[in-house]
Amino acid sequence: MADWEIWATIVALAVATAATRASFWVVGHHINIPKRVQEMLRYAPGCALAAIVAPDLLLDGAGQVHLALDNLKLVSGVLAIAFYLLRRNMLETIIFGMAVFTALRLLHVF
Repeated sequence: MADWEIWATIVALAVATAATRASFWVVGHHINIPKRVQEMLRYAPGCALAAIVAPDLLLDGAGQVHLALDNLKLVSGVLAIAFYLLRRNMLETIIFGMAVFTALRLLHVF
């Protein structure tokens, strides 16, 4: 690619990003979102997070589902979910899950 093509791509992406983000400010007050859609959008962040985290917990390096005790990410994730259900504190859950994962990895438990 030539330099001008790279810069044109960067500018086009910047304009597209700015336009999509600014559209909510420009027309956001003039559009009413139905109540049912607003209720469904409450679950979007959780669904996005699950879509990012679940493959990392369930798949091995070859892309195959790995449901065994030697899958340290899965074991740590399950323990972190149990911890969250008991404590209901996200920051503590993240710290707990990472501590369990690190301990399992360093101690070679499985």
